[in-house]
Amino acid sequence: MTGSAIEVAGLAKAYGPVMAVESLTFALGSGRVLGLLGGNGAGKTTTLAMLMGLLLPTTGSIRVLGEDFLRHRYRVLERINFSSPYVDLPHRLTVYENLRVYGGLYGVRSIKARIQKLARDLDLEGLLARPYGRLSAGQRTRASLAKALINSPQLLLLDEPTASLDPDTADRLRSYLRDYQKASGAAVVLASHNMLEVERLCDDVIMLRQGRLFDRGAPALLITKYGRETLEEVFLDMARGRSQL
Repeated sequence: MTGSAIEVAGLAKAYGPVMAVESLTFALGSGRVLGLLGGNGAGKTTTLAMLMGLLLPTTGSIRVLGEDFLRHRYRVLERINFSSPYVDLPHRLTVYENLRVYGGLYGVRSIKARIQKLARDLDLEGLLARPYGRLSAGQRTRASLAKALINSPQLLLLDEPTASLDPDTADRLRSYLRDYQKASGAAVVLASHNMLEVERLCDDVIMLRQGRLFDRGAPALLITKYGRETLEEVFLDMARGRSQL
């Protein structure tokens, strides 16, 4: 797969006098993983919401998978999906029922086989008959990720995908996501506060501060640029105002 999965130009979102995101421009190539970094209130969630079509930008343009997303988002929505541990699935439905419903909404063929494969891959086989509302936080995270992968998306948007997971499960999930991304050629946008996760998964990183682009580059290049040993140290410098462009 070639070309750009996302092209954003001059993106901004204002809430009255407050600019949640301002003058954001970037592109993400197909088959690449982009990290969105920033402290609370930096604009990560607002940016993700605009990329999903949940929020309309105040100004700017978004192209997703070759389409003008603000005018023709329904042409590409079936090739996109999203996961966040902070967005619940219907509590009364079982894990299987949730996946079946979302698979139907995305027009997934052979949905039963797809659910069974995801259940094996994400260790959900023993949970398929359990209501989502009765799952632990970590189990919900895995079920939500299965929902996000149900349609084999070409663009996958992830918000803190390993939150609530124990270290072993989180490590297995990162390996699975990387293998999926490599095998499918999907583009991935990852918003995370886990800098080790970002270093491991991301080809490129966008650092946001107060809604503006602070810097961008491969994790290793940013570490070298700022004379640090880890991306977490670079992030802390940015968050605490110790680094300037």
